[in-house]
Parts: sequence; structure tokens; C-alpha cells
Amino acid sequence: MSSTFTFIDLFCGIGGFRLAMESIGGICVFSSDKSRRARETYLSNFHEVPAGNITKIEAEDIPPFDVLCGGFPCQPFSMAGKKRGFEDKRGQMFFEIARIVKHHKPKALFLENVAHLIRHDGGRTFRVITETLDGLGYDVHYKVLAASDYGVAQIRKRVYLVCFRKNLQAEFSFPEPTFEDVAVEDFLESIVDESYFLDPDLVTFYKPDIETRTLDTYRLGYVGTPGQGRRVYSVKAVSPTFVATSRGPCGGTEGYLINGRVRRLTPAEVKRIMGFPEDFTFPV
Repeated sequence: MSSTFTFIDLFCGIGGFRLAMESIGGICVFSSDKSRRARETYLSNFHEVPAGNITKIEAEDIPPFDVLCGGFPCQPFSMAGKKRGFEDKRGQMFFEIARIVKHHKPKALFLENVAHLIRHDGGRTFRVITETLDGLGYDVHYKVLAASDYGVAQIRKRVYLVCFRKNLQAEFSFPEPTFEDVAVEDFLESIVDESYFLDPDLVTFYKPDIETRTLDTYRLGYVGTPGQGRRVYSVKAVSPTFVATSRGPCGGTEGYLINGRVRRLTPAEVKRIMGFPEDFTFPV
């Protein structure tokens, strides 16, 4: 494949996949997402509106491309969700990918999902996925990677599938971890609105903060009662995986002990930790 290649961005969300692919020479020729808010954010940053629901789009209406990118919906396979898998309509979105691959036969596929996808339904779900891709004529490489092993201050374990059309006889190996020294404290704003801070009377600590930085998470306590959306972590460590649907006083970022006080992370801090550029905008 040449240094310049074309790709499509399925289930594109706000465009994280696109940022990465464009940074290595990719040219996006089609994008799609069902979420109105995601499409508005995508428009704000890439100056084009993604197509809507992929189930309503004919494969022949998608222009030719080299690489298919897709972070297909993870909720049906997530430990934090109901784990209904292919019984959930969102879980069936993988077969939309297969439909498009069958028509276009791109050179490569780059797919991503929650790590639990491998173990879902005793491994049967993942076996259906890999066997489907094999049947479509692709060599499938997959591995669970933690973002914190590659310079991101967030654990965020995900399974990545990199697939090449068999006739290309492509050799591939996943990159080795870089183990860069990063922590949440590297991405904090100096001035934060008081609304992000939590009532100290509600915070319970069960161990002191660490002095030496670590590439693992380090939980210090909780707010109110233990549970997701109520945990308090050290900023000298990396964060747990951010969860969009999390409830509780700390929300999807959890809480952090910062200069003696506990608070949630701001949108700007989350954006930095997730690796988005400073000029990336969120209009909704």
C-alpha cells in the first residue's frame, strides 16, 4: 500500500479514527454515524457531514476505498452493559461491515471494540466475527492493547483487528509497547470552575496518595458509596477507561485527588487525555 491511501470511517463517532488515519497519509472518502450529535461534532472539525444509519446505505453508493475503519458499537459486548451481543441490534452492526467488505473487497480492515468481545458468549461471538472475515478472504490479526502502554494516560483496553486481503500476502505484527512516562497530572488545567469539585465531607479515603508515578490506575477512595462513577483516583497514575454512560457524582471520568481536593475532570482535560488536538471543537 502506498503512503497515501483512501479509507472509509464507519461508526465514525466524532472522528478519532479519522484523525489517526489522516496523520499517516489517509484520505477519507466516506463516513457514517447514526448519532446526530456525533455528526454535528464531526462536521465542526472535518467540514463534512457523515452519512446517517449505515443500514440504510447501499454498498454500491460508497466510493471505492483501500481501508475500512470501524469501531462498531461496543455496548452489546461491554462488561458495563447488558452483554446481549448479536441479540442486540447494535451488536449486529458487524454484519453491516461484512456486507460492505463483500461488495468492495478493500485491501485492509481496521476494526476496534471492547476487550470483552473476545470472551463474550464463551468466545462464540468473536469466533463468528473472525470466521466471517476469513470467509470473506482476509487474514485476521487481533490483539488486546492497553492505550496506557502507548503514551496515553488512560488504561482503555481494546481489541484491535487488523485484516489484510489474502491475495496480498501481507506480513503484520502489532507494535511493541512504548511504556512512555505519562500520568493524568500531565493534562490538567490550572484554573477549573468550582462546579467540578466535590463535597469533601462525602469523600472517603482508604489509602494515601502515591509519591512515584505509575502506568497503572491507583484508586484512593470513593465519594458517598463505592461504585462506578464514585471512585477517586491518583493523578500520578493513568486514568481508568472513561465511560460515556456512567452515573454518579464523578461521572464517566471518575474523581481525582488534585492539590488536596477531589474533582471531576473537565472536557478539555478529557480531550487531552484521549489524544485529541487542542483545536478540536465540541459544538454540542
